[in-house]
Amino acid sequence: MGKKPELLVPAGSLAELESYFEAGADAALIGEEKYGMRLPGSFTITEIADAVKLAHERKAKIYVSMTNLISNELLEELPLYLQQLEQAGVDGVQFGDPAVLQAVRSQNLTLKLHWNAEMTSTNYATANFWGSRGASRVVLARELNMDEITEMQPHLKLESEVQIHGMTNIYHSKRRLVDSYITHQGKVLQQPEREFGKSRGLYLIEAERPEEKFPIYEDGNGTHIMSSDDICILEDLHLLMAAGLDSFKIETLLKDVSYNTVVIRVYRRAIDSYFNDPGEYEFDESWQDEIREVQDPDRELSFGFFYKEQVY
Repeated sequence: MGKKPELLVPAGSLAELESYFEAGADAALIGEEKYGMRLPGSFTITEIADAVKLAHERKAKIYVSMTNLISNELLEELPLYLQQLEQAGVDGVQFGDPAVLQAVRSQNLTLKLHWNAEMTSTNYATANFWGSRGASRVVLARELNMDEITEMQPHLKLESEVQIHGMTNIYHSKRRLVDSYITHQGKVLQQPEREFGKSRGLYLIEAERPEEKFPIYEDGNGTHIMSSDDICILEDLHLLMAAGLDSFKIETLLKDVSYNTVVIRVYRRAIDSYFNDPGEYEFDESWQDEIREVQDPDRELSFGFFYKEQVY
């Protein structure tokens, strides 16, 4: 029997962290909006240090997202920020831009590096390349199907992470598109700059698919459009566990804490049940029912790309 996979969730505050660890999460992804993309909340370096203490007391881990597009201006701030993260004792850093990796290596820091290149992390050779450069984990593209994920695993020379639940990003622009649209209509924006943030509840609808709503929000990094459905691979989670993946991510973005804690508890139960006795493991339909009870009726639970043939 292989190693039990980590259950990873993004968190937007210290209070959320406590709730998610209590529900059964093993690790949390947090960060500052300036450095990390599509986080449920922004942590200062002091709050990150507090999060590490909270997590380590519970034998959990804290990873910091640094997946934003790195500008020349941001590049100058990287060395100090990474030093502060190491001093805070974080357990790893997610990066997409090689500048983050180079800054860690040039300062001889011991931070673990998780390579997250969004949809371009699609094969084991590229993942192993980043492993040879210092990455200890690859975050697999959400566009990979089940066979591609499970067949890749024996070839990987570093840890693997896969998303198992929640919404996904389908479009990002550095431009403030909603703000521009409202202004183009001749309306005066009275609200603060962040009026189009995560709490506003905006969404797009395509003419051909009026029943599907695509959440859209703006933050300091621009405009983000999210999927109209939520991945839920609970029914076939045993295939990923049997394949030996190292980390399962539940995306908590744009969901309230009560929903996320239900989902975390259900997946925690499924993982523990499998590893208690893999040979006798059976999926329990009541687990799925618990999630359905709290699921937004406008958002379908789906397998995402796990059983689709993707064209890049």
